[in-house]
This record gives sequence, C-alpha cells and structure tokens, in this order.
Amino acid sequence: MTYLTGKNLFATYGTVPILRGCSVGVNRGELAVIVGPNGAGKSTVMKVLLGLLPISEGEVLLDGKDISTLSTQQRIGLGLAFVPQNNNIFPTMSVAENLEMGAFLRHDDCQATLDEVYTLFPILFEKRQQLAGQLSGGQRQQVAFGRAMMTQPTVLLLDEPTAGVSPIVIDEIFANILALKEANKAVLMVEQNTQQALSIADKGFVLVAGKNAHTGTGKALLNDDEVRRDFLGG
Repeated sequence: MTYLTGKNLFATYGTVPILRGCSVGVNRGELAVIVGPNGAGKSTVMKVLLGLLPISEGEVLLDGKDISTLSTQQRIGLGLAFVPQNNNIFPTMSVAENLEMGAFLRHDDCQATLDEVYTLFPILFEKRQQLAGQLSGGQRQQVAFGRAMMTQPTVLLLDEPTAGVSPIVIDEIFANILALKEANKAVLMVEQNTQQALSIADKGFVLVAGKNAHTGTGKALLNDDEVRRDFLGG
C-alpha cells in the first residue's frame, strides 16, 4: 500500500478542468517527482493533496485513510507538510525564529525536533541567529525544509524547490531533498528540472493536460525514448 496516494483525481478552477483523472503516490523513505510541461496540472496536484483545492472526483489517501474531505489544517495535523515555491521563509526573522514558526500547531516541547533539523542541516545551527533573508538561495531552502520538518511530518510536498536558483545551488538543494528522504519522509516534489529530478527519483509521474502520460521509476523514465524525445530534448 502506497503511503500517500492521489487516485483518479479530477479538479477544476471555476469551470476550467485542470486535473483529468491523474494518479500519484509516494511511500515513506521514497522520493517521487511530478514533471511535465507548463499547464499540465503539476502544482494543482499539490493543492489537491493538501486540501487547498477540492476534487470533483477521486480520492486522497494517507496511510490507507481517506482524507479527501479534511481541511488543510487537519491534513497538516495528520502529517502532511508543504514547502511552496515562493515566499517560503520569513526574511526579516532569524533562522531560529523561522524554525520555531514551523511548530505553530504543536503544544509540546519542540527541542528534540529542532535538534533533528540542526543535525540534518548543520549550517542552520551555525547561522541560527542570522536573518533568513541574508542567507544564500540554498540555505534559504534549508530553512524552508527545516520549518516544514518542525511539524513532525511524515510527508513533505515540495513545489518547484529549485526554481530561480543557479545550477550549483540546484545540486545543493537536491542533496538536501535526498537527506529528507533518508530521514524516512515521503517526499513528493513538483520540478521543472526534469532530467536531474528523475535522475534522483525513486519514481516519477509525467503529467500532460492533467493526465498521466508516463509513470515509472526515475531511471526507467530517463531511458524511455518517448519521454526523452518529448520532455528531455532528445
């Protein structure tokens, strides 16, 4: 059984259909990526899984439980965390304050989780008193990942984590994402950097016009002639 599943999802913006029966899923300790052309519905899948956009058909399952009708806050309480593409840190707050903001739903002692974040991303401990807006692009993403970790999630949903950063920072961010996977999180990522994302993914979903065009392991998709021709430039 897949830990997080979006099954046969249909969703619209107003009267415009965006998702037309696509399915995605990810297990704990696994990295799955959603790729495809602009307008394919990739980010809409994230909104549906998190409960930010209702579905007209299909279901969202978490560890076998149907969470399709739950609110976003309820889903976060059950273990989902989301790192958006933009505005994902508080630049005028310190690194430590950003991380503490991630624990807004908790009423227990967060120190153990904070220590876990600092172990996963040691640079954040070194710069914990520095303003997050003064960090490099890769370090700011670590803050965003770390803040999401403060909710003690089992699933991390990442929307375009490498958007707008330099190639050297992309390598750093992907290394951080693999660290999240190794921490036994289920990581589902939307990514425009198709080839590099599939190269580190356990599984991939290629969406076109709101439907699954191709599904398979990252390696299999990279070696698929049709995927290479249509999405990887040959």
